[in-house]
Amino acid sequence: MTTFVLIPGMCHGGWCFHELCEGLRRLGHRAVPLTLTGLAERAHLLDGAVNLDTHIRDVTGVLEAEDVRGAVLVGHSYGGMVITGVADRLPGRVAGLVYLDAVVPADGDSCWSLVSDRERQWYADVVETGYATRPLPFFDPRATPHPIASLLQPLRLTGDPARIGRRIYVYAAGWEGASPFTPTYERLREDPAWTTYALDGGHNLMRDVPEDLLKILAEAAESRG
Repeated sequence: MTTFVLIPGMCHGGWCFHELCEGLRRLGHRAVPLTLTGLAERAHLLDGAVNLDTHIRDVTGVLEAEDVRGAVLVGHSYGGMVITGVADRLPGRVAGLVYLDAVVPADGDSCWSLVSDRERQWYADVVETGYATRPLPFFDPRATPHPIASLLQPLRLTGDPARIGRRIYVYAAGWEGASPFTPTYERLREDPAWTTYALDGGHNLMRDVPEDLLKILAEAAESRG
């Protein structure tokens, strides 16, 4: 059995992994979908202090409190920032990283620095308090504003990300228009330290191609460590 800890992208909660988690459990794995502070059912915790460090602590706290070891961390989109930080903080508890059409940061990167001007214009569309970015109109109705400080804060890494030997990137090839993740995918597929996949789905791969994703995660469980 492998413990999968799944981290959603901007404006989403753990609910976005429901179907994928059901599939993992059918295969005998443990699936832990997390909602980050300030979002979804935790939206009441949103304030100006909720940042990337907060979200990293959300995950490290679960790994430590439940004594999870050998976990595979799955991060969608913005969730790539979080799982990279968690693996840096607790490398001994993490056996693999799976990035689902996600940012892959290095030390000093922020979500803001990694995206294009188009995404930055979206980030700047904040709610009245100034604390959070509004969901885009076509998002799931359950989407909630996303803490903007988590997008602006640079990630600080203290170790080599290659310490986590199993790193997987899953690229969504079915975007309408140009994907902002194409340069990341093209770079990583030439790197022998990474395993890469391209799936015929939109950015929300969990919704569009859950069975294909399930196969990839099952393979990650078999080869972890």
